[in-house]
Amino acid sequence: MKGSGRRTATALLVLAVVVQPALTACHGFPKKHTATKSTAPPPKPAGLAITPAAGDAAVPISTEIGTKVQDGRITDVTLVDAGGQQVAGEARTDGSSWVPSGALRYGTSYTAKVTAVGADGKPVTRQVTFTTAAKPTGQAVTSDLQLTNGGTYGVGMPIVVEFGEEVPPESRAAVQQRLFVTSDPPQPGAWHWFNGRQVMYRPEQYWQPGTKITARKLLNGVKIGDGHADEDFSASITIGRKLTIDIDDNTKQLTVYQNDAPIKAMPVSLGKASTPSSSGTTVIMSREASTVFRTPEYTTPVQYAMRLTWGGQYIHAAPWSVGDQGRRNVSHGCTNVSTANARWLYENTLVGDPVVTRNTGVPLDPGDGWTAWDMSWADYTKA
Repeated sequence: MKGSGRRTATALLVLAVVVQPALTACHGFPKKHTATKSTAPPPKPAGLAITPAAGDAAVPISTEIGTKVQDGRITDVTLVDAGGQQVAGEARTDGSSWVPSGALRYGTSYTAKVTAVGADGKPVTRQVTFTTAAKPTGQAVTSDLQLTNGGTYGVGMPIVVEFGEEVPPESRAAVQQRLFVTSDPPQPGAWHWFNGRQVMYRPEQYWQPGTKITARKLLNGVKIGDGHADEDFSASITIGRKLTIDIDDNTKQLTVYQNDAPIKAMPVSLGKASTPSSSGTTVIMSREASTVFRTPEYTTPVQYAMRLTWGGQYIHAAPWSVGDQGRRNVSHGCTNVSTANARWLYENTLVGDPVVTRNTGVPLDPGDGWTAWDMSWADYTKA
């Protein structure tokens, strides 16, 4: 024990001798400059995950290739069927998934291959094989994109999708997720459900004249309630010149504006007290050189009819009310003009031209026609 104590004391003494110069070095010895190594972490490889998962079966034919990447970016996505046939598609703008250009085939095996490049500059690839579901036996829900491919429309033309059956609230998000609109020049917009059978898309302001728009509904296979949607469709259209129509019940006048400057005015007769016209912003939904109005009260052939609402309000030729036009309201809710004026409107308007009707005292019902513009942007974009 004594010997052990002496060794410890000696060790402590040596330590004191060694440490002492270090305590005085900052006063009497110059500092040594040593190289400092970089502590920045090396660039990370890409973290990549994709869906569906490998081996998944009964995948909906509306499936998308989900892509989730960290510390990198997606550089390539390919999708091929069991026979090696490549499927066309493109990425969503937010990069969340890659969308096939059309529905996949029922009961078919597909292989998806996704490549990302990480911050380290190196590619990372993931590959999965999955199988789509068999064709469902539930009810097919029809849908219609209200556009003609190659058509020219007015500046107020909303992108309208109508359904043959009611889309329940719990199915609407999935349906809306499969509706796509692109415009050149870009004019961001939003979808709004007016009821279970009608959803519309519009930008905040009227479309710019000359805008090129492509709209797609990729709904085939999307679950809707107990059934499923059954059709894909796309259309590319052009927005024409800016032409708007203002109808004022106070003055009994219709005024046409082009590029916000008045170019033509004409007298009108609107709906009488028992069948009033609606005040609000509509758009021309259709144009017919001749048609027949059939109601429980009457059947009447009509020329140059431009539909404004589903409820049956039109601008049309009414030679029988020329004496009342500009003076009093005698119609069943339509805007009556002379045959010559109706023909001029028919020849100079487009589907999608906005029509604002004022001072009738009766508001337009939301969804009675393509009423996307009869709301403020704040109200339109509310969830």
